[in-house]
Amino acid sequence: MGLEARYQFGLSLVREAGALALSYFNARDKLTIQHKGVQDLASEADLNTELLIKQRISETFPKDAFLGEETGPTTYAEGQGIWVVDPIDGTQPFICGLSCWCVSIAFVQNGELQFGMVYAPSRDELFAGGAGHKATLNGEVIHGSSAKSVRDGLISAGYSPKAGPDMFLPVFTQLLDEGGMFFREGSGALAICYVANGRLIGFFEAVIRSWDCLGALAVAQAAGLRFNPFLNGQGLFKGNPLIVGNAAIYAALNRIVDEKGKGLWGPLD
Repeated sequence: MGLEARYQFGLSLVREAGALALSYFNARDKLTIQHKGVQDLASEADLNTELLIKQRISETFPKDAFLGEETGPTTYAEGQGIWVVDPIDGTQPFICGLSCWCVSIAFVQNGELQFGMVYAPSRDELFAGGAGHKATLNGEVIHGSSAKSVRDGLISAGYSPKAGPDMFLPVFTQLLDEGGMFFREGSGALAICYVANGRLIGFFEAVIRSWDCLGALAVAQAAGLRFNPFLNGQGLFKGNPLIVGNAAIYAALNRIVDEKGKGLWGPLD
């Protein structure tokens, strides 16, 4: 079975996983919360949702590899297809009872992002794109913003303690100094999808992991947006910096990072 079969399978699977995660969300007062690090939470909802996804993939595509936030990677050979999964992106909002969380699934083969889907069950919004498919939201084609300047809308400023304030604040300050305005609600995957459908005009983060962004990057790519080659180097397993936007916003954010943060962020192109 090829990419199209995997794409259709992914659409069904992300909804099934979303339904399971939503059942935990609706009974979150019974969850056992674990602290994996500073501002980094998890519960049995994360693990069990990932195990469901992992099992379904193993049953249907046993020769494919798997990389999940909670269970890590299976054995992976270069050129092998690999599913990259975040069972709940936005765990902290999830635990706090906010709706800004999602299930993210992506498929990578031969070092190339093939497709991805991001489902926000509390909002019943399913973003998808790639593998010959246009970017869609609940089946309707979406497009990014036509913004020309950082002043023309909201930009998601992604942050986590993985990077630290010294990597983030100079770029953030410069964005504000140039008249930009920031947005953040706790899910990188959703934020990038919002860039893909024009709600936001751009996204940047100094260090983001593959499971937090690849599903959404496939949607952004299908929507015609620009982003730096995230899978370069050890991006798949260790993460990379990331900038997303249309050509004008990507160039503006790239310049800001180059001037204020590139020495710390590392190469983007």
